[in-house]
Amino acid sequence: MPLQVLTIPCLSDNYAFVAHDPESGETAVIDVPEAAPILAALQDRGWRADHVLLTHHHADHVQGLDELLAAHPARVVGARADVHRLPPLDLAVSEGDEVMIGAQRGTVIAVPGHTLGHVAFHFPQSRAAFTGDSLMALGCGRVFEGTMAQMWESLSKLAALPADTLICSGHEYTAANGRFALSVEPGNAALQARAQDIARARAEGRPTVPSELALELATNPFLRAAEPALAGAVGLGAGAPAAEVFAELRGRKDRF
Repeated sequence: MPLQVLTIPCLSDNYAFVAHDPESGETAVIDVPEAAPILAALQDRGWRADHVLLTHHHADHVQGLDELLAAHPARVVGARADVHRLPPLDLAVSEGDEVMIGAQRGTVIAVPGHTLGHVAFHFPQSRAAFTGDSLMALGCGRVFEGTMAQMWESLSKLAALPADTLICSGHEYTAANGRFALSVEPGNAALQARAQDIARARAEGRPTVPSELALELATNPFLRAAEPALAGAVGLGAGAPAAEVFAELRGRKDRF
């Protein structure tokens, strides 16, 4: 049976995720922006947190950890590359390492760019990837520590996952990301339809996360940098390398 995944709104625009294996009863929390809504979700379902998976060290993804651990003394997993600036880890992981939630096996994917030690967790049996601030709904994280080339390589790894993978990303930025996407690819019919769906969801107070990778591939400009229309939108020729187009797109988004 696949993981049951809950999207938990936190702070003003963050998301945490709770992933529960119904066969074993084990549960993992992915990122801890604040403890209270996560604790409430666990209590409502009678679940205990056995594991905490951290995607990166930024405060808005880890600052609720101490309070969560006080109620649920879970095993904390995070990137070996960031062990010096993450909360204390019980398990430090790197690219290709495996993590288990009950019977569900996940793989660690190194996705530097937003931060140098950023990781994602892919659970193929459950069609879920927890991507933090790397690949996001209709966008990607700002390149704070790494290089544009690193971020493009990271996004390319995630884009190669099965198209039916649910991308569980860390923020409700989708409406703003959609406005930027339409500014550079206004003729994309799938993007136009998605923008309408996003507007309806947000008007009804529903999250736009997670999103299916197939939809991201069809609408997210940062995954579509190899498309000639995107090269033209940023003033590059149709044969421009996708990595260069991505860098121009990311720079424009930063100024948007």
